Amino acid sequence: MGAQIVWFRRDLRVHDHPALTAAAEAGDVLPVFVVDPAFEDAGVPRTAALRTALAALHRATDGALIVRSGRPEQVIPALAAEVGTDAVHVSGETTPGGRRRDARVEAALDVPFVATGTPYAVSPGRVRKRDGEPFRVFTPFSKAWLEHGWRAPAELPAGTRWVRRAEGEPLPEPPETSAELGWASEEGALERWHGFLDDAIDDYDTARDRADLDGTSRLSIALKLGAVHPRTLLADLDRVAPSRSAAAQRSLKRYQTELAWREFYADVLLHHPRSAWRDYGDQLRGIAYDEPGELFDAWCEGRTGFPFVDAGMRQLLAEGWMHNRVRMVTASFLTKDLHVWWPHGARHFLRHLADGDLASNNHGWQWTAGTGTDAAPYFRVFNPVLQGQRFDPDGDYVRRWVPELRHIAGAAVHEPWRVPDGAAHGYPERIVDHKAEREEALARLAAVKR
Repeated sequence: MGAQIVWFRRDLRVHDHPALTAAAEAGDVLPVFVVDPAFEDAGVPRTAALRTALAALHRATDGALIVRSGRPEQVIPALAAEVGTDAVHVSGETTPGGRRRDARVEAALDVPFVATGTPYAVSPGRVRKRDGEPFRVFTPFSKAWLEHGWRAPAELPAGTRWVRRAEGEPLPEPPETSAELGWASEEGALERWHGFLDDAIDDYDTARDRADLDGTSRLSIALKLGAVHPRTLLADLDRVAPSRSAAAQRSLKRYQTELAWREFYADVLLHHPRSAWRDYGDQLRGIAYDEPGELFDAWCEGRTGFPFVDAGMRQLLAEGWMHNRVRMVTASFLTKDLHVWWPHGARHFLRHLADGDLASNNHGWQWTAGTGTDAAPYFRVFNPVLQGQRFDPDGDYVRRWVPELRHIAGAAVHEPWRVPDGAAHGYPERIVDHKAEREEALARLAAVKR
């Protein structure tokens, strides 16, 4: 049996890796990662997370991982010819750019290009309505997704042989960042997951929306990079469910539902690639938007004068991550209070999020903006003060990320303008009147409906 190239992309792990399993069953494995110049503008947190995952993959492959830079349609065929491979194995890609890239690579190869599995428990495109059409709404999709089910995690064959038949570039060093990126590696992600599964997940249904608590798995970065496969997580949820209380089982089901949302958005992007950067629905066609300007810059930098919004935007810049509840609140603020079209915010998020996933990020933005699948009604406008009071009741989240307000105790931190010395340490005034901008958003909606 000849050497099999495994080209790693959004699957930086060795466990539960169908493409790697297929390659190992066919022969010796030559692992490779290509540093694509198309992603040179990735932000520091995302670059650091990627390089953390690559370092772990290098260890997991006994140092056999080859890293080369260049356009994949040039690098992969050249490497295949250099080492005399029998085939190039990959995890199937479903994003618009990934599919175009893979088509170029396959066309340039003289050996088979073998796609096995995807980064999803159920490959996008598999779950359809009875008439064969794709789903447009989450709830019926999730029911069909559960009925379809998924395979057990793939096992890596015993005696898998990693081979070194070519030279690569030095493994790139992660840039310095204050972000917690241990969970970007396979071993780090699995350690975090097992700890979460043993304890915190029991309260997930009630704690997941609390920005001040460590109530989520924080595995979005690992899922984005493929350091862990969702099928592994789903198998573990099924394994532990019988031993858990009824309340804990509700939390397990809720976590399963959150994974289903990720799979739904990937399915939507497959069938509607234009929805990556255009409105999925036309319910707001013709609505007036404002161009990004100084207010947009203030939003990006966490200087809006609304503490819960600013805490989230500063967490994004510092950690390359933001709590999901806060993502919705900050997105609502941009689209409804500042009246800026959602792609401007989506691009800012993708530039800074270490877990920036095109399908989940952009369709999540559309949910809040009111233009996507299962879109929140446009007239639903998050009140940034009430959201903070509800999901950061003691103000701990705000005080962590907004040091100018640490002198304000308790929930009063969400309304520093009501505190005599609220601006004593330089916290900015509110850049808009939320009540007035909510009315403006509704007026723009009414104009479209007329």
